[in-house]
This record gives sequence, C-alpha cells and structure tokens, in this order.
Amino acid sequence: MVTGPRNPGRWVIHLPIVVPDLTRARIFARTAARALAQVTGCVDAGEVTVSEEDAQGVRHRVFCDRLLPGGGRCALPTEHSVPCTSRRRRPNLDRFR
Repeated sequence: MVTGPRNPGRWVIHLPIVVPDLTRARIFARTAARALAQVTGCVDAGEVTVSEEDAQGVRHRVFCDRLLPGGGRCALPTEHSVPCTSRRRRPNLDRFR
C-alpha cells in the first residue's frame, strides 16, 4: 500500500519493551493491549505479537483470535485450555490464596 497525503493508510506503532522470556512478554503485551483498548479503539488485539530481540522476524501471537461461529473472534490468550470465547475470562483470584 502506498501512503501519502492523498492516501493516508494505516500506521502501526512498534514499541520495543524488553522482558526476560516469552511467557512474560505475552503477559505484558496482553495487559498493554487491553489497557490501550480501554482508552482507544485503535488496538487490533488479534494482531498483537511478541518476538525475541535478535529474531524479530519470528513473531509469537498473544491472543488466540480464532474466528468464532456466528462471527467475532476469540479474546483469550494463545494456547488457552478452555473453549474459545469472545469475552476474556476473569482470573480466579481464590486460587492465589
């Protein structure tokens, strides 16, 4: 796509944030995406990915984003163990007590 004054297109923000491993990167990215989605409707959560600093071409999805029957996409993290849903599950805080 060619962008310019006559065809503004879409811009993507790349915001490098360094964390020590893939699990923490996915958690941080999910948290950031959800927080930004509350502030603005410009977050395409299904396209949020993380990568190693030295292998940025190898990206790992953060959200499942599977197409659901009847429309919509799964809002749960990748590799979830429950059926796909358009709503994220609230954590069971009692399990941490």
